[in-house]
Amino acid sequence: MKSRSLNHIVWKEFKSYFLSPIAYIVISIFLIVTGWFFFSVFFIAGRADQRDFFSMLPIIFSFTIPAITMRLFSEELRSGSHEILMTLPTTPMEIMLGKYLASLGFVVLMLAPTLSYSVFVSMLGDLDWGPVIGGYLGAVLLAAAFCALGLFASSLTKNQIIAFIIGTAVCFFLTMIDKMLIFFPASVIGILQFLGADYHFSNISRGIIDSRDVAYFLSVCFLALYGTHVISQEKT
Repeated sequence: MKSRSLNHIVWKEFKSYFLSPIAYIVISIFLIVTGWFFFSVFFIAGRADQRDFFSMLPIIFSFTIPAITMRLFSEELRSGSHEILMTLPTTPMEIMLGKYLASLGFVVLMLAPTLSYSVFVSMLGDLDWGPVIGGYLGAVLLAAAFCALGLFASSLTKNQIIAFIIGTAVCFFLTMIDKMLIFFPASVIGILQFLGADYHFSNISRGIIDSRDVAYFLSVCFLALYGTHVISQEKT
């Protein structure tokens, strides 16, 4: 019964994305921006790889994923339907996981068309598939972490715009922190570098699968989802 309830929530939340223009706008913007970066590098620089595509992905995700997750809790908190949802035969954990898995599924669906870039490159050049596989694995892990953070931001406020701003700020901070290490004392550089999402994503996107990088993304997911669960229980 519990798995049936979870599946119902996931499917309901996933379908709800396509009932508003937000989903189509986010997908269109994502594909236009990533397509521009990929094809501009391919034709101008003449490189048969996806390094620049993957290098820009964390920054692009920092803005697109909070836009996807901003309504998940905020809209229900604003309308009061969150309290009604809690009275149904579902647990707060199922509700949270359902929303989270739906948002992650949407991001994976949004990312899927970019696989055509790899096929395009492989047809015109000798593509190294190792970094490509690592890049997409890293992209899914990065999306999982950012979806969890975006869900956490959405649980903090009734205002979707504020939820988007908070989610974007946190994701962008984790993306850029390892680029600002020169401004910090040497004693904390190691810690700040480990906190950087782009640092761990870059390692995986090069085809280097390190358990520490995987553990980082799983830890971010756990902490953000745990925080979301605590806050959602307090608001019931």
